[in-house]
Amino acid sequence: MTFINNVMIVRHKLLSTLVERWCKDELIKTIDRIPIELSPRKNRNVLGRCCPHKERAVWKYKTFPLLGFDMSDEKDELTPLSQYAHEALHRPKPTKENVLCVIDEACTSCVQINYEVSNLCRGCVSRACSINCPKNCISFSPKTGQARIDHSVCVSCGACHKHCPYHAIVYIPVPCEESCPVGAITKDEEGIEQIDESKCIYCGSCLNACPFGAIFEISQVFDILGAIERGEQVVAIVAPAILGQFKTSREKVYGAIKEIGFHDVIEVAQGAMDTVSHEGAELVEKIEGGQAFMTTSCCPSFYELVDKHAPGLKPFVSHSHSPMVYTAERARAKYPNSRIVFIGPCVAKRKEVKRPNVDVDMVMTFEELGSVFAGMNIEVKDAPEYTPEFSAVREAHAFARNGGVKDAVLSYLHAIPRYKNFAEQLTAEEVAGLDKAAVRKLKNYGRKGKADVQFVEVMACEGGCVTGPSAFNDIVAGRRQLLKEVDKMELTYDKLAHQQEA
Repeated sequence: MTFINNVMIVRHKLLSTLVERWCKDELIKTIDRIPIELSPRKNRNVLGRCCPHKERAVWKYKTFPLLGFDMSDEKDELTPLSQYAHEALHRPKPTKENVLCVIDEACTSCVQINYEVSNLCRGCVSRACSINCPKNCISFSPKTGQARIDHSVCVSCGACHKHCPYHAIVYIPVPCEESCPVGAITKDEEGIEQIDESKCIYCGSCLNACPFGAIFEISQVFDILGAIERGEQVVAIVAPAILGQFKTSREKVYGAIKEIGFHDVIEVAQGAMDTVSHEGAELVEKIEGGQAFMTTSCCPSFYELVDKHAPGLKPFVSHSHSPMVYTAERARAKYPNSRIVFIGPCVAKRKEVKRPNVDVDMVMTFEELGSVFAGMNIEVKDAPEYTPEFSAVREAHAFARNGGVKDAVLSYLHAIPRYKNFAEQLTAEEVAGLDKAAVRKLKNYGRKGKADVQFVEVMACEGGCVTGPSAFNDIVAGRRQLLKEVDKMELTYDKLAHQQEA
Protein backbone atom coordinates (compact mmCIF):
# COMPACT_ATOMS: atom_id res chain seq x y z
CA MET A 1 0.00 0.00 0.00
CA THR A 2 1.15 3.53 -0.77
CA PHE A 3 0.51 5.47 2.42
CA ILE A 4 0.13 9.22 1.98
CA ASN A 5 0.14 10.02 5.71
CA ASN A 6 0.61 8.42 9.09
CA VAL A 7 -3.13 8.42 9.82
CA MET A 8 -3.59 5.76 7.15
CA ILE A 9 -0.71 3.73 8.58
CA VAL A 10 -2.32 3.81 12.03
CA ARG A 11 -5.72 2.65 10.75
CA HIS A 12 -4.15 -0.12 8.69
CA LYS A 13 -1.89 -1.27 11.51
CA LEU A 14 -4.68 -1.39 14.07
CA LEU A 15 -7.22 -3.23 11.93
CA SER A 16 -4.67 -5.72 10.57
CA THR A 17 -3.56 -6.44 14.16
CA LEU A 18 -7.16 -7.09 15.23
CA VAL A 19 -7.76 -9.38 12.25
CA GLU A 20 -4.53 -11.25 12.93
CA ARG A 21 -5.61 -11.95 16.53
CA TRP A 22 -9.04 -13.00 15.30
CA CYS A 23 -7.45 -15.47 12.88
CA LYS A 24 -5.50 -17.01 15.75
CA ASP A 25 -8.67 -17.12 17.88
CA GLU A 26 -6.93 -14.80 20.33
CA LEU A 27 -8.80 -11.54 19.80
CA ILE A 28 -10.92 -11.57 22.94
CA LYS A 29 -8.07 -12.92 25.06
CA THR A 30 -5.43 -10.40 23.94
CA ILE A 31 -7.28 -7.27 22.76
CA ASP A 32 -6.95 -5.48 26.12
CA ARG A 33 -3.16 -5.51 25.76
CA ILE A 34 -3.05 -4.21 22.19
CA PRO A 35 -2.97 -0.48 23.14
CA ILE A 36 -0.04 -1.21 25.51
CA GLU A 37 1.81 -3.23 22.87
CA LEU A 38 1.33 -0.51 20.25
CA SER A 39 2.49 2.26 22.64
CA PRO A 40 4.94 0.78 25.17
CA ARG A 41 6.04 2.99 28.07
CA LYS A 42 9.61 3.39 26.77
CA ASN A 43 8.41 4.53 23.35
CA ARG A 44 9.17 8.24 22.95
CA ASN A 45 7.54 8.47 19.55
CA VAL A 46 4.03 9.17 20.80
CA LEU A 47 2.68 10.55 17.50
CA GLY A 48 2.27 14.12 18.68
CA ARG A 49 0.47 13.39 21.92
CA CYS A 50 1.60 14.20 25.43
CA CYS A 51 2.62 10.70 26.56
CA PRO A 52 2.24 6.97 25.86
CA HIS A 53 -0.71 6.83 28.27
CA LYS A 54 -2.67 9.30 26.16
CA GLU A 55 -1.72 7.38 23.03
CA ARG A 56 -2.96 4.14 24.59
CA ALA A 57 -6.32 5.75 25.28
CA VAL A 58 -6.48 6.85 21.66
CA TRP A 59 -5.64 3.32 20.46
CA LYS A 60 -8.41 1.95 22.69
CA TYR A 61 -11.08 4.27 21.36
CA LYS A 62 -9.97 3.89 17.76
CA THR A 63 -10.65 0.19 18.23
CA PHE A 64 -14.33 0.94 18.93
CA PRO A 65 -15.39 1.80 15.34
CA LEU A 66 -13.29 -1.06 13.95
CA LEU A 67 -15.41 -3.38 16.11
CA GLY A 68 -18.58 -1.68 14.92
CA PHE A 69 -19.17 0.69 17.86
CA ASP A 70 -18.78 4.41 18.54
CA MET A 71 -18.14 6.53 21.63
CA SER A 72 -21.81 6.53 22.64
CA ASP A 73 -21.58 2.78 23.30
CA GLU A 74 -19.24 3.29 26.24
CA LYS A 75 -21.41 3.33 29.37
CA ASP A 76 -18.59 2.59 31.80
CA GLU A 77 -14.95 3.53 31.25
CA LEU A 78 -13.86 0.40 33.13
CA THR A 79 -15.50 -1.91 30.60
CA PRO A 80 -12.57 -3.66 28.88
CA LEU A 81 -12.13 -3.91 25.13
CA SER A 82 -12.50 -7.68 25.42
CA GLN A 83 -16.16 -7.25 26.29
CA TYR A 84 -16.77 -5.13 23.20
CA ALA A 85 -14.88 -7.68 21.09
CA HIS A 86 -17.04 -10.49 22.48
CA GLU A 87 -20.19 -8.59 21.54
CA ALA A 88 -18.85 -7.76 18.08
CA LEU A 89 -18.06 -11.40 17.32
CA HIS A 90 -21.40 -12.74 18.51
CA ARG A 91 -24.00 -10.25 17.27
CA PRO A 92 -26.11 -11.57 14.36
CA LYS A 93 -25.81 -8.37 12.30
CA PRO A 94 -24.42 -4.80 12.50
CA THR A 95 -26.36 -2.56 14.86
CA LYS A 96 -25.17 1.01 14.30
CA GLU A 97 -27.20 3.40 12.17
CA ASN A 98 -24.57 6.15 11.91
CA VAL A 99 -21.91 5.82 9.24
CA LEU A 100 -19.11 7.95 10.73
CA CYS A 101 -17.96 8.83 14.22
CA VAL A 102 -15.43 11.12 15.91
CA ILE A 103 -12.96 9.73 18.45
CA ASP A 104 -13.13 12.44 21.12
CA GLU A 105 -9.83 11.39 22.74
CA ALA A 106 -8.06 12.01 19.43
CA CYS A 107 -9.95 15.21 18.54
CA THR A 108 -8.28 17.58 20.97
CA SER A 109 -5.49 19.47 19.22
CA CYS A 110 -7.05 21.63 16.51
CA VAL A 111 -7.32 25.38 16.92
CA GLN A 112 -10.44 26.85 18.48
CA ILE A 113 -10.13 30.17 16.63
CA ASN A 114 -9.23 30.41 12.95
CA TYR A 115 -7.19 33.65 12.96
CA GLU A 116 -3.90 34.48 14.65
CA VAL A 117 -1.40 37.35 14.46
CA SER A 118 2.00 36.20 13.21
CA ASN A 119 5.39 37.78 13.95
CA LEU A 120 5.15 39.56 10.60
CA CYS A 121 3.00 42.22 12.28
CA ARG A 122 4.87 45.56 12.11
CA GLY A 123 2.71 47.42 14.60
CA CYS A 124 1.68 49.84 11.86
CA VAL A 125 -0.10 53.14 12.40
CA SER A 126 -3.10 52.32 10.21
CA ARG A 127 -4.53 49.82 12.74
CA ALA A 128 -6.71 48.48 9.91
CA CYS A 129 -7.18 45.17 11.70
CA SER A 130 -8.56 46.82 14.84
CA ILE A 131 -10.68 49.43 13.10
CA ASN A 132 -12.47 46.78 11.01
CA CYS A 133 -12.97 44.27 13.82
CA PRO A 134 -16.71 44.10 14.67
CA LYS A 135 -16.03 42.75 18.19
CA ASN A 136 -13.21 45.10 19.24
CA CYS A 137 -11.13 42.07 20.19
CA ILE A 138 -7.76 43.38 18.92
CA SER A 139 -5.34 45.17 21.23
CA PHE A 140 -1.69 46.19 20.79
CA SER A 141 1.49 45.50 22.73
CA PRO A 142 2.67 48.65 24.55
CA LYS A 143 6.29 47.68 23.82
CA THR A 144 6.23 46.55 20.19
CA GLY A 145 2.91 47.84 18.94
CA GLN A 146 2.12 44.39 17.55
CA ALA A 147 -1.51 43.33 17.38
CA ARG A 148 -3.01 40.68 19.65
CA ILE A 149 -6.35 38.91 19.28
CA ASP A 150 -8.51 38.22 22.33
CA HIS A 151 -9.73 34.74 21.39
CA SER A 152 -12.38 34.76 24.11
CA VAL A 153 -14.18 37.46 22.11
CA CYS A 154 -13.12 36.70 18.50
CA VAL A 155 -15.81 35.15 16.28
CA SER A 156 -13.45 34.20 13.40
CA CYS A 157 -15.14 36.58 10.95
CA GLY A 158 -11.84 37.20 9.10
CA ALA A 159 -12.16 41.00 8.87
CA CYS A 160 -8.70 41.55 10.41
CA HIS A 161 -7.16 39.00 8.03
CA LYS A 162 -8.75 40.74 5.05
CA HIS A 163 -7.65 44.27 5.98
CA CYS A 164 -4.08 43.69 7.26
CA PRO A 165 -1.75 45.42 4.73
CA TYR A 166 1.16 43.10 5.64
CA HIS A 167 -0.85 39.86 5.51
CA ALA A 168 0.48 39.34 9.01
CA ILE A 169 -2.76 37.80 10.28
CA VAL A 170 -3.00 34.21 9.15
CA TYR A 171 -6.00 32.00 8.62
CA ILE A 172 -5.64 28.64 10.37
CA PRO A 173 -8.22 26.17 9.06
CA VAL A 174 -9.70 23.25 10.95
CA PRO A 175 -8.92 20.58 8.33
CA CYS A 176 -12.08 18.50 8.65
CA GLU A 177 -14.35 21.56 8.65
CA GLU A 178 -12.44 23.06 5.73
CA SER A 179 -12.79 19.89 3.68
CA CYS A 180 -16.55 19.44 4.21
CA PRO A 181 -18.48 20.91 1.27
CA VAL A 182 -21.80 21.13 3.14
CA GLY A 183 -20.86 22.31 6.65
CA ALA A 184 -21.81 19.03 8.29
CA ILE A 185 -18.98 18.96 10.85
CA THR A 186 -18.53 21.55 13.59
CA LYS A 187 -17.16 21.80 17.14
CA ASP A 188 -19.36 21.34 20.19
CA GLU A 189 -19.03 23.35 23.40
CA GLU A 190 -16.07 21.21 24.47
CA GLY A 191 -14.17 21.76 21.22
CA ILE A 192 -14.84 18.24 19.89
CA GLU A 193 -15.98 17.93 16.29
CA GLN A 194 -19.47 16.51 15.78
CA ILE A 195 -20.90 15.20 12.52
CA ASP A 196 -24.45 16.26 11.75
CA GLU A 197 -25.84 13.33 9.76
CA SER A 198 -28.86 15.40 8.74
CA LYS A 199 -26.37 17.42 6.64
CA CYS A 200 -23.62 14.87 5.92
CA ILE A 201 -23.39 13.52 2.37
CA TYR A 202 -20.80 10.86 3.34
CA CYS A 203 -18.29 12.02 0.77
CA GLY A 204 -15.55 11.01 3.22
CA SER A 205 -13.50 14.17 2.71
CA CYS A 206 -13.18 14.68 6.48
CA LEU A 207 -11.97 11.12 7.00
CA ASN A 208 -8.49 11.68 5.60
CA ALA A 209 -8.41 15.45 6.15
CA CYS A 210 -8.19 15.05 9.93
CA PRO A 211 -4.45 15.08 10.75
CA PHE A 212 -5.09 13.33 14.08
CA GLY A 213 -7.06 10.43 12.61
CA ALA A 214 -10.01 11.21 14.84
CA ILE A 215 -12.72 10.42 12.26
CA PHE A 216 -13.60 6.80 11.54
CA GLU A 217 -16.13 4.78 9.60
CA ILE A 218 -18.20 2.36 11.65
CA SER A 219 -16.69 -0.86 10.33
CA GLN A 220 -18.49 -4.12 9.62
CA VAL A 221 -15.36 -6.20 9.09
CA PHE A 222 -15.92 -8.45 12.10
CA ASP A 223 -19.60 -8.91 11.26
CA ILE A 224 -18.48 -10.16 7.84
CA LEU A 225 -15.70 -12.37 9.20
CA GLY A 226 -18.08 -13.67 11.88
CA ALA A 227 -20.67 -14.66 9.28
CA ILE A 228 -17.98 -16.50 7.29
CA GLU A 229 -16.73 -18.26 10.43
CA ARG A 230 -20.28 -19.39 11.29
CA GLY A 231 -20.47 -21.10 7.91
CA GLU A 232 -22.94 -18.70 6.32
CA GLN A 233 -22.86 -18.25 2.55
CA VAL A 234 -21.25 -14.83 2.08
CA VAL A 235 -20.95 -13.40 -1.44
CA ALA A 236 -18.67 -10.48 -2.38
CA ILE A 237 -19.78 -8.00 -5.03
CA VAL A 238 -16.72 -5.95 -5.95
CA ALA A 239 -16.66 -2.41 -7.36
CA PRO A 240 -14.89 -1.73 -10.70
CA ALA A 241 -12.32 0.45 -8.89
CA ILE A 242 -10.72 -2.77 -7.63
CA LEU A 243 -8.65 -2.68 -10.83
CA GLY A 244 -6.65 0.22 -9.39
CA GLN A 245 -6.03 -1.09 -5.86
CA PHE A 246 -3.55 -3.97 -5.84
CA LYS A 247 -0.52 -4.36 -8.06
CA THR A 248 -1.52 -7.60 -9.68
CA SER A 249 -4.21 -8.99 -11.99
CA ARG A 250 -7.86 -8.72 -11.03
CA GLU A 251 -8.11 -12.54 -11.19
CA LYS A 252 -5.53 -12.81 -8.41
CA VAL A 253 -7.32 -10.13 -6.37
CA TYR A 254 -10.57 -12.07 -6.72
CA GLY A 255 -8.70 -15.23 -5.74
CA ALA A 256 -7.38 -13.50 -2.63
CA ILE A 257 -10.93 -12.40 -1.73
CA LYS A 258 -12.04 -16.00 -2.10
CA GLU A 259 -9.25 -17.02 0.30
CA ILE A 260 -10.84 -14.85 3.00
CA GLY A 261 -13.77 -17.25 2.83
CA PHE A 262 -16.24 -15.62 0.46
CA HIS A 263 -18.42 -18.14 -1.37
CA ASP A 264 -18.29 -16.26 -4.66
CA VAL A 265 -16.99 -13.01 -6.14
CA ILE A 266 -19.17 -11.05 -8.56
CA GLU A 267 -18.08 -7.94 -10.44
CA VAL A 268 -20.21 -4.85 -9.87
CA ALA A 269 -19.19 -3.90 -13.41
CA GLN A 270 -21.90 -6.38 -14.42
CA GLY A 271 -24.47 -4.17 -12.71
CA ALA A 272 -22.88 -1.14 -14.34
CA MET A 273 -24.01 -2.50 -17.70
CA ASP A 274 -27.58 -2.52 -16.39
CA THR A 275 -27.19 1.06 -15.14
CA VAL A 276 -25.90 2.17 -18.54
CA SER A 277 -28.78 0.64 -20.50
CA HIS A 278 -31.43 2.00 -18.12
CA GLU A 279 -29.81 5.43 -17.84
CA GLY A 280 -29.28 5.69 -21.59
CA ALA A 281 -32.90 4.90 -22.43
CA GLU A 282 -34.14 7.23 -19.68
CA LEU A 283 -31.93 10.05 -20.95
CA VAL A 284 -33.37 9.77 -24.45
CA GLU A 285 -36.92 9.68 -23.11
CA LYS A 286 -36.47 12.74 -20.87
CA ILE A 287 -34.61 14.95 -23.33
CA GLU A 288 -36.94 14.12 -26.21
CA GLY A 289 -39.84 14.73 -23.83
CA GLY A 290 -38.68 18.30 -23.28
CA GLN A 291 -36.71 18.06 -20.03
CA ALA A 292 -33.69 20.39 -20.10
CA PHE A 293 -31.14 17.97 -18.68
CA MET A 294 -30.59 14.79 -16.67
CA THR A 295 -27.89 13.83 -14.18
CA THR A 296 -26.44 10.44 -13.38
CA SER A 297 -27.56 8.57 -10.26
CA CYS A 298 -24.64 6.24 -9.50
CA CYS A 299 -22.87 8.27 -6.81
CA PRO A 300 -24.54 7.87 -3.39
CA SER A 301 -22.90 11.05 -2.07
CA PHE A 302 -24.56 13.00 -4.88
CA TYR A 303 -27.85 11.34 -4.00
CA GLU A 304 -27.44 12.52 -0.38
CA LEU A 305 -26.53 16.02 -1.59
CA VAL A 306 -29.71 16.27 -3.63
CA ASP A 307 -31.85 14.86 -0.84
CA LYS A 308 -30.46 17.13 1.90
CA HIS A 309 -29.17 20.26 0.19
CA ALA A 310 -30.44 20.57 -3.39
CA PRO A 311 -34.05 19.30 -3.57
CA GLY A 312 -34.60 21.37 -6.70
CA LEU A 313 -32.43 18.86 -8.58
CA LYS A 314 -34.60 15.82 -7.77
CA PRO A 315 -36.69 15.92 -10.97
CA PHE A 316 -33.50 15.93 -13.02
CA VAL A 317 -31.73 12.97 -11.39
CA SER A 318 -31.92 9.64 -13.22
CA HIS A 319 -34.23 7.08 -11.64
CA SER A 320 -31.85 4.27 -12.60
CA HIS A 321 -30.28 2.31 -9.77
CA SER A 322 -26.57 2.23 -9.04
CA PRO A 323 -24.45 -0.68 -10.34
CA MET A 324 -24.26 -2.05 -6.79
CA VAL A 325 -28.05 -2.37 -6.59
CA TYR A 326 -28.40 -4.17 -9.93
CA THR A 327 -25.50 -6.48 -9.09
CA ALA A 328 -27.01 -7.30 -5.70
CA GLU A 329 -30.27 -8.23 -7.41
CA ARG A 330 -28.39 -10.66 -9.63
CA ALA A 331 -26.44 -12.05 -6.67
CA ARG A 332 -29.65 -12.55 -4.65
CA ALA A 333 -31.32 -14.36 -7.55
CA LYS A 334 -28.35 -16.74 -7.77
CA TYR A 335 -27.77 -17.11 -4.01
CA PRO A 336 -31.14 -16.44 -2.32
CA ASN A 337 -29.96 -17.34 1.19
CA SER A 338 -26.60 -15.56 1.10
CA ARG A 339 -25.19 -12.54 2.92
CA ILE A 340 -24.22 -10.04 0.22
CA VAL A 341 -21.19 -7.81 0.90
CA PHE A 342 -20.28 -4.84 -1.27
CA ILE A 343 -16.53 -4.17 -1.47
CA GLY A 344 -15.49 -0.72 -2.70
CA PRO A 345 -13.75 2.60 -1.96
CA CYS A 346 -16.81 4.57 -0.86
CA VAL A 347 -18.04 5.76 2.55
CA ALA A 348 -21.48 6.67 1.19
CA LYS A 349 -22.20 3.06 0.18
CA ARG A 350 -22.63 2.38 3.90
CA LYS A 351 -25.59 4.75 3.77
CA GLU A 352 -26.91 3.54 0.43
CA VAL A 353 -27.30 -0.03 1.69
CA LYS A 354 -29.69 1.27 4.37
CA ARG A 355 -32.11 2.62 1.77
CA PRO A 356 -35.35 0.71 1.09
CA ASN A 357 -35.16 -1.98 -1.60
CA VAL A 358 -31.34 -2.14 -1.59
CA ASP A 359 -30.53 -5.80 -1.07
CA VAL A 360 -27.00 -5.57 0.34
CA ASP A 361 -26.27 -6.79 3.85
CA MET A 362 -22.86 -5.29 4.64
CA VAL A 363 -20.02 -3.18 3.27
CA MET A 364 -16.25 -3.62 3.34
CA THR A 365 -13.98 -0.90 1.97
CA PHE A 366 -10.83 -1.46 -0.10
CA GLU A 367 -8.79 -0.05 2.77
CA GLU A 368 -10.35 -2.61 5.12
CA LEU A 369 -9.83 -5.34 2.51
CA GLY A 370 -6.10 -4.54 2.42
CA SER A 371 -5.93 -4.73 6.22
CA VAL A 372 -7.80 -8.06 6.21
CA PHE A 373 -5.33 -9.45 3.66
CA ALA A 374 -2.45 -8.32 5.89
CA GLY A 375 -4.04 -9.69 9.07
CA MET A 376 -4.79 -13.05 7.44
CA ASN A 377 -1.32 -13.15 5.85
CA ILE A 378 -2.77 -13.38 2.34
CA GLU A 379 -0.30 -12.34 -0.35
CA VAL A 380 -2.48 -11.04 -3.17
CA LYS A 381 0.18 -11.49 -5.87
CA ASP A 382 0.56 -15.16 -4.89
CA ALA A 383 -3.17 -15.94 -4.64
CA PRO A 384 -4.72 -18.50 -6.99
CA GLU A 385 -6.54 -16.82 -9.85
CA TYR A 386 -10.33 -16.70 -9.83
CA THR A 387 -12.39 -15.61 -12.83
CA PRO A 388 -16.00 -14.56 -12.20
CA GLU A 389 -18.67 -16.32 -14.20
CA PHE A 390 -19.62 -13.12 -16.06
CA SER A 391 -17.18 -10.52 -17.38
CA ALA A 392 -18.44 -7.00 -18.13
CA VAL A 393 -17.50 -4.79 -21.06
CA ARG A 394 -14.66 -2.28 -20.94
CA GLU A 395 -16.89 0.76 -20.45
CA ALA A 396 -18.52 -0.81 -17.39
CA HIS A 397 -15.14 -1.29 -15.70
CA ALA A 398 -14.28 2.32 -16.60
CA PHE A 399 -17.15 3.50 -14.35
CA ALA A 400 -14.47 3.81 -11.68
CA ARG A 401 -12.89 6.92 -13.22
CA ASN A 402 -14.37 10.38 -13.67
CA GLY A 403 -16.09 10.56 -17.03
CA GLY A 404 -16.57 6.81 -17.04
CA VAL A 405 -20.35 6.84 -16.61
CA LYS A 406 -20.81 9.59 -19.20
CA ASP A 407 -18.57 7.82 -21.70
CA ALA A 408 -20.29 4.46 -21.12
CA VAL A 409 -23.76 5.94 -21.71
CA LEU A 410 -22.57 7.72 -24.86
CA SER A 411 -20.90 4.53 -26.10
CA TYR A 412 -24.08 2.57 -25.46
CA LEU A 413 -26.26 5.12 -27.30
CA HIS A 414 -23.88 5.19 -30.27
CA ALA A 415 -23.99 1.38 -30.44
CA ILE A 416 -27.81 1.25 -30.65
CA PRO A 417 -28.91 2.28 -34.17
CA ARG A 418 -32.15 4.00 -33.06
CA TYR A 419 -30.22 6.16 -30.55
CA LYS A 420 -27.20 7.03 -32.71
CA ASN A 421 -28.44 10.38 -34.03
CA PHE A 422 -29.48 11.42 -30.54
CA ALA A 423 -26.02 10.53 -29.19
CA GLU A 424 -24.24 12.56 -31.86
CA GLN A 425 -26.14 15.73 -30.89
CA LEU A 426 -26.06 15.20 -27.11
CA THR A 427 -24.06 17.65 -24.96
CA ALA A 428 -22.53 16.38 -21.71
CA GLU A 429 -20.21 17.39 -18.89
CA GLU A 430 -18.54 15.95 -15.79
CA VAL A 431 -18.81 17.38 -12.29
CA ALA A 432 -15.87 15.59 -10.69
CA GLY A 433 -15.42 16.35 -7.02
CA LEU A 434 -18.17 17.68 -4.76
CA ASP A 435 -16.32 20.67 -3.35
CA LYS A 436 -18.06 23.88 -2.30
CA ALA A 437 -17.92 25.32 -5.83
CA ALA A 438 -19.44 22.19 -7.36
CA VAL A 439 -22.20 22.16 -4.75
CA ARG A 440 -23.08 25.78 -5.61
CA LYS A 441 -23.11 24.95 -9.32
CA LEU A 442 -25.45 21.97 -8.86
CA LYS A 443 -27.78 23.91 -6.58
CA ASN A 444 -27.95 26.58 -9.25
CA TYR A 445 -28.91 23.98 -11.87
CA GLY A 446 -31.75 22.90 -9.61
CA ARG A 447 -32.98 26.43 -8.98
CA LYS A 448 -32.93 27.39 -12.66
CA GLY A 449 -34.27 24.08 -13.93
CA LYS A 450 -31.60 24.03 -16.61
CA ALA A 451 -27.91 23.21 -16.98
CA ASP A 452 -25.12 24.11 -19.36
CA VAL A 453 -25.54 20.72 -21.05
CA GLN A 454 -28.13 17.96 -21.44
CA PHE A 455 -26.33 15.18 -19.55
CA VAL A 456 -24.39 15.74 -16.32
CA GLU A 457 -22.21 13.09 -14.73
CA VAL A 458 -21.68 13.77 -11.01
CA MET A 459 -19.08 12.04 -8.84
CA ALA A 460 -18.19 13.09 -5.31
CA CYS A 461 -14.54 12.11 -5.76
CA GLU A 462 -12.40 14.24 -8.04
CA GLY A 463 -10.88 11.40 -10.03
CA GLY A 464 -13.89 9.11 -9.78
CA CYS A 465 -14.46 6.14 -7.48
CA VAL A 466 -10.86 4.96 -7.86
CA THR A 467 -9.81 7.99 -5.80
CA GLY A 468 -12.43 7.34 -3.12
CA PRO A 469 -11.76 8.11 0.56
CA SER A 470 -11.48 4.43 1.48
CA ALA A 471 -9.30 3.31 -1.41
CA PHE A 472 -6.23 1.17 -0.72
CA ASN A 473 -3.90 2.54 -3.39
CA ASP A 474 -2.97 6.23 -3.63
CA ILE A 475 -4.81 8.50 -6.05
CA VAL A 476 -2.20 8.82 -8.81
CA ALA A 477 -1.01 5.22 -8.85
CA GLY A 478 -4.54 3.87 -8.52
CA ARG A 479 -5.89 5.86 -11.45
CA ARG A 480 -2.88 4.99 -13.61
CA GLN A 481 -3.28 1.29 -12.84
CA LEU A 482 -7.03 1.38 -13.47
CA LEU A 483 -6.60 2.94 -16.91
CA LYS A 484 -3.88 0.42 -17.76
CA GLU A 485 -6.10 -2.52 -16.79
CA VAL A 486 -9.15 -1.12 -18.61
CA ASP A 487 -7.11 -0.66 -21.79
CA LYS A 488 -6.37 -4.41 -21.79
CA MET A 489 -10.07 -5.18 -22.21
CA GLU A 490 -11.11 -5.52 -25.83
CA LEU A 491 -14.86 -6.06 -25.63
CA THR A 492 -16.75 -2.74 -25.98
CA TYR A 493 -20.37 -1.79 -26.58
CA ASP A 494 -19.62 -1.21 -30.26
CA LYS A 495 -18.20 -4.71 -30.67
CA LEU A 496 -21.02 -6.15 -28.58
CA ALA A 497 -23.60 -4.45 -30.85
CA HIS A 498 -21.88 -5.84 -33.96
CA GLN A 499 -21.86 -9.32 -32.45
CA GLN A 500 -25.58 -9.06 -31.69
CA GLU A 501 -26.33 -7.87 -35.26
CA ALA A 502 -24.31 -10.75 -36.69
